[in-house]
Amino acid sequence: MDSVRTPDSGTAEPSDTPAPPAAPSLGKKVRSAARWSLINTVVLRLGNFATGIVLARFALGPAEWGVYGIAQTVLLVLLSANELGVSLAIVRWEGDPRRFAPTVLTLSTLSSGLLYVALFAAAPTVADLLGSPDATGVLRVMCLCVLIGGMAAVPAQFLTRDFAQGKRMIIDGLNFVISTSLTLLLAFQGWGAMSFAWGAVAGNFVTLIGCCLAAPGTLKYGWDAGQARELLRFGLPLAGASLLALAVVNVDTMVVGATLGNVALGFYVLAFNISGWPVRIISEAVRRVSFAGFSRLAESPQALAHGFSRALGVVVTATVPLCVLLAGLARPAIELIYGGHWAPAAAALPWLMALGLIRIGSELAYDCLIAIGQRRSLFMVQGLWLVTLVPVLLVGARLNGIVGAAQAHVLVGGGIVVPVFLFALSRGGVGVGLIARACAWPFLGGAVMTAIILGLEHSFGDGPFALLALSTLALAGYTLCVLPSRDFLRGGGDRPPRGRHRSTAPVGPPDRT
Repeated sequence: MDSVRTPDSGTAEPSDTPAPPAAPSLGKKVRSAARWSLINTVVLRLGNFATGIVLARFALGPAEWGVYGIAQTVLLVLLSANELGVSLAIVRWEGDPRRFAPTVLTLSTLSSGLLYVALFAAAPTVADLLGSPDATGVLRVMCLCVLIGGMAAVPAQFLTRDFAQGKRMIIDGLNFVISTSLTLLLAFQGWGAMSFAWGAVAGNFVTLIGCCLAAPGTLKYGWDAGQARELLRFGLPLAGASLLALAVVNVDTMVVGATLGNVALGFYVLAFNISGWPVRIISEAVRRVSFAGFSRLAESPQALAHGFSRALGVVVTATVPLCVLLAGLARPAIELIYGGHWAPAAAALPWLMALGLIRIGSELAYDCLIAIGQRRSLFMVQGLWLVTLVPVLLVGARLNGIVGAAQAHVLVGGGIVVPVFLFALSRGGVGVGLIARACAWPFLGGAVMTAIILGLEHSFGDGPFALLALSTLALAGYTLCVLPSRDFLRGGGDRPPRGRHRSTAPVGPPDRT
């Protein structure tokens, strides 16, 4: 595992002495942060869900959603590398982070500004290459979030270091209110995809102000050349891994847009966003606090293996029923929620729900590999995923449209990436047997749910009450199947020994909204 470095007076020394054991209050802090994070995630995702319904039904069509999808993809690519990974040192390095935070802020702001200038100049070319010439203006406005995000990175990471998820919930709530209000106002005035852009900029500006108020004194610029060298040595590999992971999740948008056009892309983006509901509601809430836990167990392989398997079991158990319901009831659910004109999106949704389940497991594995210092393995997995996915996506999209693109994702993810992740985890001490134990009961429950839905959907019909009744029966069957795993999910049974602890931070790939 890489040594943890703390720059001081321009020189960084490796930390060879093990950090002291975690304070007794650490578990309480993590549990409290997890609760706030879950509440925050659920409330905001429900709000975004409701907003999307209103926009899709009454204001925007598939073409506008396609332009938005292109702009959002470019923005996320830039955000994955806008601060070069250096802000993560605020959480991961030992010692007082205020000693090197000014250098972090300078690097983050400078790199973000340069990225935005480059994007502003290249926006017409980028839009043409992605098959959406109309996206030029939206790109130039929306990617202002890159610059704002670079400035907000340091105060935001101070909140993460302190497990201040309660404060973060308030900030994210204000972001949602401002960005959503402006987006809706502009959309109903005919601004199209540009309404998303200005809404995002306004929301990110609110986040910057809120993080600065919640972490006072952290928005200070400074420079130390020695610190800068150590920060870049630390951050660039993580930024590269994050960029690869993000490319894997978003390259399909580029392929579908360039191959099939804005309208097909709009249907695909809607389906992909629906498939991401379980990922964002459950996985995102867990990942905000779980990585620090993995890192604190990293020096005890047995403790790490048990901790990862339990975290995976909790996430998969909560996710499988949502994935099965959305896959099995794709068409009636989309027509009921978004309207009949969005029905073509339903064809791709079952495949994308399978991808969502793969993403949840791979993201948790990603963070575990980061925590134990397996960066080389992580690069290899992400690089293999991207290199394999692009040609398969191109073939799938040309042969079978948005359904082919979704099938390509599942083929590569399930057939190649999952086995490679399992191998990398086993090298890090997390055996396949523990992973199988964590997933066995949820997968059995998912199979039972699928059988119930397929066997009864024709008899029940597709009205709202029929969908509710069918979903209730399927969930009841799932619950019976996963009951035997309740002690494992609660952490009962043999508890692994605690290892020495080391302060590290959540490090994960950005998600697409």
